[in-house]
Amino acid sequence: MKLKGRNKVSPDFSMSSMTDIVFLLLIFFMLTANSPNALDLLLPKAKGKSTNTQNVSVSINKKLEYFVNNEKINGKYIEIELKKALKGQEKPTIILRAEESVAIKEAVNVMDIANRNNYKVILAVRPN
Repeated sequence: MKLKGRNKVSPDFSMSSMTDIVFLLLIFFMLTANSPNALDLLLPKAKGKSTNTQNVSVSINKKLEYFVNNEKINGKYIEIELKKALKGQEKPTIILRAEESVAIKEAVNVMDIANRNNYKVILAVRPN
């Protein structure tokens, strides 16, 4: 007499449902995450690598308005604001975001301030 069943229980685990959940979470977090670049600037194109180290962001738009960490400031007081923002930093770094149509002298002005105060400057660009 055969009492053994024909159906066998498989102990294998399927990862497809777990993958679906992780993918949906990824989409959810990408949609709800805040963008660090709140200003709408058209950056110049260049080849290079990106960096995640950021102490202070300086943005210059085509109307020659200056922003330090997305706060609008008067261009005359950029050095004072940078000194306040970078005070006490071990390796002070400025991310310079100058819109493509901004004259180079405006960007050089910020670079000159950084040079006088021994700050490192990184020029933000669009990927090519």
